[in-house]
Amino acid sequence: MKQEIAIFWFRRDLRLDDNAGLYRALKSGLKVLPIFIFDKNILDKLEEKKDRRVDFIHQAVFAIKEQLNLFGSDLCIRYGQPEGIWQSLFTEFSIKKVFCNHDYEKYATDRDLSISNLCKENQAEFYSFKDQCVFEKSEILSATGTPYTVFTPYMRKWKDKMNGFYKKSYPNENYFDKFLKIEKSNCPSLTDIGFEKTEIVFNKPTLSKSILIGYKEKRDFPAINATSRLSIHLRFGTISVRKCVQYAEMFSETWLNELIWRDFYMNILANFPQINARLAFKKAYDKIPWRNNEAEFKAWCEGKTGYWLVDAGMRELNNTGFMHNRVRMVVASFLCKHLLIDWRWGEAYFAQKLNDFDFSANNGGWQWASSSGCDAAPYFRIFNPESQTLKFDKEMAYIKKWVPEYLSSSYPRPIVDHKMARERALKVYKEALNEAE
Repeated sequence: MKQEIAIFWFRRDLRLDDNAGLYRALKSGLKVLPIFIFDKNILDKLEEKKDRRVDFIHQAVFAIKEQLNLFGSDLCIRYGQPEGIWQSLFTEFSIKKVFCNHDYEKYATDRDLSISNLCKENQAEFYSFKDQCVFEKSEILSATGTPYTVFTPYMRKWKDKMNGFYKKSYPNENYFDKFLKIEKSNCPSLTDIGFEKTEIVFNKPTLSKSILIGYKEKRDFPAINATSRLSIHLRFGTISVRKCVQYAEMFSETWLNELIWRDFYMNILANFPQINARLAFKKAYDKIPWRNNEAEFKAWCEGKTGYWLVDAGMRELNNTGFMHNRVRMVVASFLCKHLLIDWRWGEAYFAQKLNDFDFSANNGGWQWASSSGCDAAPYFRIFNPESQTLKFDKEMAYIKKWVPEYLSSSYPRPIVDHKMARERALKVYKEALNEAE
């Protein structure tokens, strides 16, 4: 007779420590088999097979596997479509309970509903828990009981509600003896799942006071390494948001506010389904007649617009999968307002390239830049790339790194005049919004 077990399903929570769903699984009274699925439904949509994110996940999953091996257990790793894999798991094991953590994106919620139904068919219980944010869904509401759509009052309520309970870490390490004892199995290689090795290196993230010293004063200067660089770890759950909050409260309120922005955009995603359909949060902004010039979009993508800071940012993105947050705002504003290209084009390009791509934050950031989102920059706020350069890269260190030919004859002339583009954007936005009223 097969041993009755529980399964913990890793997704975007790739760590053994301070993991909410895993903690509940280890406390369930059953031995726990941890699994990870390389999901073909997601991977098949990635055109670039040298994808740093897939490589990062693969390395993080292997690190979990090695850690479990120390306890005489192992990570069961599968590649395929989740429903078929789960049907196979139910034939292999006597599964009584399945544990995981919430994911809020449309594909993930549909997938989890399907697996939950499959569990019912097989007389197993399905449990999902909050883990990737501090407050979710309806936990932070206005006085009228509605979700906030403006950040500042949301932030105030978030801080008012915060107490030791919400940021307390789960002591998973006290229950590692509850993992199922099994023989080691092979881990599929990147090649096995259809991908290639990249230059990205996964290192277990650590929190220290040093990464937050001077964060408030220096974080807007792209030439300085003054940001936490933890966004990819938060994206894939290789670090706990609760531990990040604990450190932020001690050392940097500015960084804490950035973590709250992350919760805010997840709150928007969970409560406003039109976001999943990539509709403008403010409906009137879907009336804007975007120019969508493909040659100009190509120049933007390649970092050949003739604007130094814009081009430096795009080249940093294309070469590393990372872009400094200040520069993200500048390049996004330039695409939407200087070139009048639909923000969805830029959103999709960032989704393809960013190592830390997270749908809720990416959508929120692009709608902020285009002025179509909740609590967005007003439509008449149009970043001037040249004044942004003088303010945040005065010594040209960032630009020299990514656009070394910026003063040479080989560097392209600006593809659009700033003054003309600004006036055009104001006119187009104003007319579209007046028409929508």
